[in-house]
Amino acid sequence: MFIPSAFVETDLIWLDRLLARDAFVTLVTNGADGYPQATRLPVVYTRDAGGILIEGHWAKPNPQAGHAGPALMLVQGPHAYVSPGWYPDKDAQARVPTWNYAAAELRGVLEPVTDPDALVAMLDALSTHYEGTVGGDWDLLPIEPRQQRMLGGIVGFRFRPAQVQIKLKLSQNHPEANQTSVIDALSTLDAPASRELAQWMRWRREGGPAAD
Repeated sequence: MFIPSAFVETDLIWLDRLLARDAFVTLVTNGADGYPQATRLPVVYTRDAGGILIEGHWAKPNPQAGHAGPALMLVQGPHAYVSPGWYPDKDAQARVPTWNYAAAELRGVLEPVTDPDALVAMLDALSTHYEGTVGGDWDLLPIEPRQQRMLGGIVGFRFRPAQVQIKLKLSQNHPEANQTSVIDALSTLDAPASRELAQWMRWRREGGPAAD
């Protein structure tokens, strides 16, 4: 990922925040035909003293299913258009539109998982997490015949990133007056994405988001 030095972030709390807000990632591998293959899917993210572990699963018919080896995972954060008219103290001739955003790219190794017990544990973690986000009460019942058959239709994976790149393009390369003006402008727009980006800009100026 191209990251000018002003936008480089190394504190993994920002990766925590990115995956907490949206753990629907894009997983990219090289296909048998030499072209990249991509799957968009939800994952479960864990970071502890042992490092970073990301788990998910493919449908078995997916050509990417069962891939072992190098992979790239793309994590999308908030993003929004920034108008050059919002800058109060930049020369008018130098004003240009831009796009502010937060994102991460993770490079590492995929390990396919087919063991039934491991798959059950992965699915249980995934469903428990996302059922909680919507107030649902669905439970995984691996002894139920229909769910047993469904387990045979998926392939799980574990992904351990060896390289994490985090990019926060949040107007850090502008004078303070421009940054605060952009925050104020985004905050007044009738667009949830713009208001969320304004909050991320505030967090960045304040030293980072507090841990949940």
